[in-house]
Amino acid sequence: MKNIAIFASGSGTNTENLIRFFRTSQLGRVRIVLTNRSEAGVIERSQSHDIESIIFTRAQFYDSNEVVELLFERGIDFIVLAGFLWLVPDTLLESYENRIVNIHPALLPKHGGKGMYGNHVHQAVIDAGEKESGISIHYVNREYDEGDIIFQAHCVVEPDDTPATLAGRIHELEYAHFPVVIENLLKEL
Repeated sequence: MKNIAIFASGSGTNTENLIRFFRTSQLGRVRIVLTNRSEAGVIERSQSHDIESIIFTRAQFYDSNEVVELLFERGIDFIVLAGFLWLVPDTLLESYENRIVNIHPALLPKHGGKGMYGNHVHQAVIDAGEKESGISIHYVNREYDEGDIIFQAHCVVEPDDTPATLAGRIHELEYAHFPVVIENLLKEL
């Protein structure tokens, strides 16, 4: 059984979906949720499922080994970024090489990079006149949204879409595919 850590900065809907999925998996369990925002909804969602949640500071993440040491202490095997907005530092990348994945709410390599999250991404897709969007699950490297793509799923961008309506279809793809892709990656560990 592999131990999963989830890093999130927002409301935590993907995190909650992953927690529920891995409750019945034979391959992994969500062991801990980490966030950089004390007001993030992900804290309440994880605690409602009896999953430990920890808030960390920028200094703890970038200027010390505290976060890496905490992950080692909890026996973490695999890291999932689910709406986590900070660039991952080298110490974490080196400690968990090819064992950190992220989900992005667009079809990379388009509409990725710093500042491209949530409705910013959906608005960019609509403004660009894209006919389709989707999700990209990728390995994390030293650049925002540039790691090797593991999986993509597509959906149509409707002519009358708003960021909110497009986000609804993107969330459906995330909830359906993210846990399954992670579980398949755990088989390879």
